[in-house]
This record gives sequence, C-alpha cells and structure tokens, in this order.
Amino acid sequence: MDCGICLKPGRFDVVSRPRPTEAPEGWVLVDIAAIGICGTDYHIFEGKHPYLEYPRVIGHELSAHVASGPDTGRLVVVNPYLSCGTCRACRRGKPNCCASIAVLGVHRDGGMCARIAVPVGNLYPADGLSVRQAAMVEFLAIGAHAVARSGVGKGDLALVTGAGPIGLGTALFARLAGAEVHLMDLSDERLALARRLCGFDRLHRPGDDILTGDLAEGFDAVFDATGSARAIEAGFPLLAHGGTTVLVSVVKGDIGFSDAEFHKREARIVGSRNALRSDFDRVIAAIREGLIPADALVSDVVALADLPARFPALVHDRNDIVKILVTP
Repeated sequence: MDCGICLKPGRFDVVSRPRPTEAPEGWVLVDIAAIGICGTDYHIFEGKHPYLEYPRVIGHELSAHVASGPDTGRLVVVNPYLSCGTCRACRRGKPNCCASIAVLGVHRDGGMCARIAVPVGNLYPADGLSVRQAAMVEFLAIGAHAVARSGVGKGDLALVTGAGPIGLGTALFARLAGAEVHLMDLSDERLALARRLCGFDRLHRPGDDILTGDLAEGFDAVFDATGSARAIEAGFPLLAHGGTTVLVSVVKGDIGFSDAEFHKREARIVGSRNALRSDFDRVIAAIREGLIPADALVSDVVALADLPARFPALVHDRNDIVKILVTP
C-alpha cells in the first residue's frame, strides 16, 4: 500500500509498504477513508517537532471504515492518542495526558495510508457523518476540550488568539457554550476566513486597543492557539479579574508574566492537551446537528499520490487554508 512518509525535514514522499492483514489482540484493522493535515504535520515537514524521529508516516486526523469483525464497514473516527492505561493520569480518567502517550503520526507511524491497526477503544462511531466530516472531528475536539477546561459559559467574554484551525475550533465551541467570542490574529486573511466561513465578526489585530467600552474590564477567558510565547505573554493583561488563560498551543521555552498583576486578578493558567472521549462525542453530535460548519472548513481535498508535489506550497502558504483533506 502507498504511505505518506516524511523521510526527513523538507522531504515528503509516497512509499510502498506491506498492507496489514492482522491486528494484535484488542486491536482492529481499519481502512482509512480521509486524513486531515494538521499544523503538527507541517511542523514535522519543517523539522520543528521536538518529539519525532524520521522517517515517519504522518497523519492523525483520521476517518476510517472498520475492516474486520462485527462492525465491518462502519464509519468511525480514530482517536490517535494511544495511552498506557496504567499511569496516574490514566487511572484518574485523563488518558489525553498519559505519561507515556503515543500519538499516531508523531510518536509512531500514523494513518496516511490505506490501512492501519488501532486499539478497539480508540474507534468512535461516526454515524450520520460523511467521510470528510469524520476526518475533522479530532482537530475540532482539541478546541472542544479547551473550552471544557476553561469553564466558560453563557454571557462570558472569550478571546481566542490565533485564528488557525485549532483557534477556529476553539472559537466555535466557545460560541456554542454561550460565550461572546472575539478572535485575534496577525493575518487579515485568517480573520477574513473566520468571518466568511464561521460568522465571527468581533475580530482584532495584535496591538489593537481593545480594552474599551464593554471590554474595558477584560476577558473572562483568553485561549491561546498561536504557538507563540510572545502572544501568550501579551494575553495576560487582557484577562479580567477572576479570568482564565487556556494554553491550547504549546511552545518551547519559558513564559513570563507579572505575578503581581496575575495574583490580584486571582487568575488561572490552564493547560489543555489533546481531547477526551467526551470531547469527541460532543464534536460528533454538534456536526450531526448542524451546529458546526464542518464542510465549509474544508479548503481542498488532495489525493495522496499528488501530495508530495503540493506539500511544500501548503507548508509555506497557509493563511488562506483552514483544512486540507487527503484521500489515500
């Protein structure tokens, strides 16, 4: 079968590998239907991912059809986070931050191919969704999890910094939670996409004087989806008293802030990593009910055979892209 492999930084190719015919006990074979390209995949191509060894079959945003057993043919969403089940986090119901987590397409080979084996417990029924919609559940679940971690609700003011796919997903679920959602990004193109595709109209650029009028007291929650330490630090002064900063993105190095300003606000910093089964279920239900414009978020669909020629351009020009889907 053909597999999309990042051989080394800057080199992506399609390589033939044996097609799996058996799965370990407790696992099941699935035939991949569609694969979403994530910011993580772009970082792998650029050589910026800190936890990855090359060569690597990428792909962790996956929809698939069960290839064996009683559910053969059923459309499923693949949860790509493989947890140990025994560490303290797993024992406390937090497999998303398992101490020895292995993410498909990052720590081990992923799903940019025709068939893979996955633990049975990592497959979630996608009844009522299309193949394309099911492939977008994972990235939307990242935002749904961040919103659940924040505790925002009806009437709260929420600012999402970074209007890429993860930021948009976060903003969509903050809006579903009842918050008044504002978006901030350096890119006018990304802000325009947020308006056109998702109907967000409270849009800001970094450096705008936004703490005026109804926003004078700051935001109840600031979600960072930029991957920039500078942007995270700039978000702290935008917090209202009693507010919460949610770190959806991750950065290398240290983050600094004024303890006096942070303390007087009785603020919180909340990390948000991956997603839980409940977040996947929430996303699947929201798409099924038409509450999330999943189809509008698809910027293009690319055949795997065509991806090596297109990958470099996709990496270097992402401002007008929300989600690229690949068919194996």
